[in-house]
Amino acid sequence: MRIVFMGTPDFAQKALERLYADGHDIAGVFTQPDKPRNRGMKVSYTPVKELAAEHGTPVFQPASFNDGATVDTLRKLQCELFAVVAYGKLLTAEALEIPRFGCINIHASLLPKYRGAAPIQWAIINGEKETGVTSMFVSEKLDAGDTILAQKTQIGEDETAGELYERLGVLGADLLSATVNAISSGEAARKPQNHTEATYAPLLSKNLSLIDWEDTAYGIKCKVRGLNPWPVATAKFDKTVMRVFSVDINNCKTGALPGEIVSTGPNGIEIACADGSVTIKELQVSDGKRMAAADYLKGHSL
Repeated sequence: MRIVFMGTPDFAQKALERLYADGHDIAGVFTQPDKPRNRGMKVSYTPVKELAAEHGTPVFQPASFNDGATVDTLRKLQCELFAVVAYGKLLTAEALEIPRFGCINIHASLLPKYRGAAPIQWAIINGEKETGVTSMFVSEKLDAGDTILAQKTQIGEDETAGELYERLGVLGADLLSATVNAISSGEAARKPQNHTEATYAPLLSKNLSLIDWEDTAYGIKCKVRGLNPWPVATAKFDKTVMRVFSVDINNCKTGALPGEIVSTGPNGIEIACADGSVTIKELQVSDGKRMAAADYLKGHSL
């Protein structure tokens, strides 16, 4: 099938790589404009652009789809299908009408739950035990189109957002392959979403980072996992601000008030919370290295 692919990060790169492996004709790739990245602020290609360049596929990086030139470019590519994975831009109604098989999207949740920009992180933060990936036909409303296929997976007890992101990227690539095959064979069923069951997963920000010790131990652990690797949960003790990468739950009452340090030692830093305590296992202070809490305690007291 002749496809225009739209995506940006490595999550989308896995999906594009699968389309190449399946032998589809990738007419063009649309990705976000190049930006300065990392500490050196060196301008670099997006992961999707890097892969497209390796295959000699034309790459387009429009600022938006609201100008006629971008829509004209899409028409000239004469594709049969648009495939969108973590692109980061909204398509206009005019653009969506171009391919005869429509426009499909792979979303990293079990729709209609967790529509929006950060479904992987919010599923963990909210304590979900299960998530997955869903393919759907793109509509003008955010993640509200008819679904096609879905693949479920359990969320690991200690799994971070970064780890789940990697797993769902592989599942998403498989699902895209299956969805394109179903469309090609005429077997793709359209299933309208139940919009009354929709929940939303807005963008993350550093304002979410500070741990609320009035929360339960499970809630705190979910927050720490869901904000890892970005923006990372934080804890403040006097003037020391720690980035907290992992915690363990302690199934016992301490008698201490939420936020009080219960103990420090080889197991880490135990902090009281609403229903018991958690132990900080891995942390980072200011510009220091990420390290085990036990190692930090060897040179610091709290």
